[in-house]
Amino acid sequence: MMIKIPQVLDAEQLTQCRAALENAAWADGRLSAGYLSQSAKNNAQLADTDPTALELGDMILVALEKNALFTSAALPLKVLPPLFNRYAEGQTYGPHIDGAIRPAGGTAERIRTDLSATLFLSPPQSYGGGELVVRDTFGERSTKLAAGDMVLYPGTSVHRVEPITRGVRLAAFFWIQSMVRDNTQRTVLFELDTAIQRLAREVPQHAALVDLAGVYHNLLRGWADT
Repeated sequence: MMIKIPQVLDAEQLTQCRAALENAAWADGRLSAGYLSQSAKNNAQLADTDPTALELGDMILVALEKNALFTSAALPLKVLPPLFNRYAEGQTYGPHIDGAIRPAGGTAERIRTDLSATLFLSPPQSYGGGELVVRDTFGERSTKLAAGDMVLYPGTSVHRVEPITRGVRLAAFFWIQSMVRDNTQRTVLFELDTAIQRLAREVPQHAALVDLAGVYHNLLRGWADT
């Protein structure tokens, strides 16, 4: 399941991000790649301990804490601090899969990467190419979102970033350990929660709302790993 989370960052926050990243200390992204991904990865990346990355990452995490759609879709238990990458003309990231376990930079903590997230920071019209292509059970899906929008997709997915043909693509990316590790169960909960919220808006006094909420929370209670 791929889920778009619109407007995670507003215009002012995006301006702050792009200004800070313009003069950031970018390094070869292959330095952080696993041995299988090094030959596929061709981009620039900020170190996870870089002061700019830490400052902007904190801003994104605060925004996500207030985002009800993100909470409903991800059911987050742990969220890794966001990292940042930069793709210039000719750069790309070939097909790869994210590592199942990721360290939290500078700590001994490890998290399971149930969900991957890409937060687009550059306006889509400012660069050519650069689509995120995710392969799942329904085939390949290509995504290129507005600046400030984010896409969530299963960490188990093979994915790639198409070559940049002009301009520069800036993005934040990170991983989430969900309270519900199984993607199918998490999808069921998200769809049920979405339906309950729709019913609550359209028929706020409907007698089934309490019963449906009970079904949701009993499923979550049985499936959650906290």
